[in-house]
Amino acid sequence: MDINLNSMSLKELKDLQGQVSRAIASFEDRKKKEALAELEEKAREMGFSLAELTGAQIPRKRAPAGAKYANPANRSETWSGRGRKPRWFAEAIAQGRSPDELSV
Repeated sequence: MDINLNSMSLKELKDLQGQVSRAIASFEDRKKKEALAELEEKAREMGFSLAELTGAQIPRKRAPAGAKYANPANRSETWSGRGRKPRWFAEAIAQGRSPDELSV
């Protein structure tokens, strides 16, 4: 495949650059998948899983947290206690209410 880069416009060169980048990424992904499949097969032949041999842990999904606090003005607004505090919770605390008063 012979490409004359000097005769191409800037748009064509950028398009070609994008295609090359995608092709490289695709190639690397394919090679990684092939290597992983080969390693998993070899581990299986020996009676192990690849995760056992590498000590890798399968990520577990965290169950959604239940409501721990509720807005006294609107009980449908709840907060699990995780993440950023909702405005209504921060305002209630600033007004002197305790988190226990807001608990569900």
